[in-house]
Amino acid sequence: MINEEILLSPIITEKSSMLQETNKYVFKVHLGSNKIEIKRAVEEIFDVVVENVNVMKVKGKNKMYGRNKTLTPSWKKAVVTLKLGDSISLYEGA
Repeated sequence: MINEEILLSPIITEKSSMLQETNKYVFKVHLGSNKIEIKRAVEEIFDVVVENVNVMKVKGKNKMYGRNKTLTPSWKKAVVTLKLGDSISLYEGA
């Protein structure tokens, strides 16, 4: 798998912004990727040293649209811990 296909998008929420202060960054990743592939992708794309990768699957939720019941798709997210001193600029102007 190509590195750009593994990392789908950064997750920018209030909680993930607080994690950035401790050198942890949160990404939405491809459902079939593993920790080693995620680590390689982050190191090659952002030119940083990754110390740890935690991965979790987020299950889809049932949603009601009128009488119709649908299931939102499941997805995978990764919390990447960088070496002290490294950082990733996720915001456009930062």
